[in-house]
Amino acid sequence: MTDTPHTVEEERSAAAGSDDLSPPAAGGAAPAGDAGDGGAAAADGGAAPVAGAPYETPEEMAARIRDLTADLQRLQAEYVNYKRRVDRDRDLVLQNAKFSILATLLPVLDDVDRAREHGELSGGFKAIAESLERLVAGEGLAKFGASGDPFDPRLHEALMHALSPHVATTTCDKVVQAGYQFGDRVVRPALVTVVDPDPAAHPGDAGHRQDEQADPTPESTPERDENS
Repeated sequence: MTDTPHTVEEERSAAAGSDDLSPPAAGGAAPAGDAGDGGAAAADGGAAPVAGAPYETPEEMAARIRDLTADLQRLQAEYVNYKRRVDRDRDLVLQNAKFSILATLLPVLDDVDRAREHGELSGGFKAIAESLERLVAGEGLAKFGASGDPFDPRLHEALMHALSPHVATTTCDKVVQAGYQFGDRVVRPALVTVVDPDPAAHPGDAGHRQDEQADPTPESTPERDENS
């Protein structure tokens, strides 16, 4: 028995029919049309809630907001304190630097004072000296120490003591070297000679003090009654 010849068209039709009748693969993807519809629905409705995600009540959310606010306020307070400490340290460094620089200029100021005492401060040198004095005064350097000032051991250094009937307290007599201070800090004490009150100049006061130190008058002894 001879086979019936098939045409090319018939073979192609038979192959196409066998593809349409093949079952879909297990777990296969859904048709393209269905997937497109689902993606559009997900895009319209937003992300679906995740199963098991934590849920906060309004009270819990308010408590968490209070905790975060307290943390923020504490960090802000720490920053403010840090900034104040940095500013204070910066000012201290600046004041110490000024103190050191002004202290190195004291010998120059002493030369200016000696030139002024000997009448040698004139002309251009006088203008320069006065400019220097104004400059250091503007930076906070103050000069002190004059004849007649009450003696202060914090500001003065006594080189010699003498007695005088014309003073009532220890007083600066002659200023050998002027003192300088920068704010509340003494850069250099003034070198002075001092005079103390002379006790011999007020003998009345000394006698009065001796009378006060003497023994009081003893009380009189009562007379004995001879008839007793």
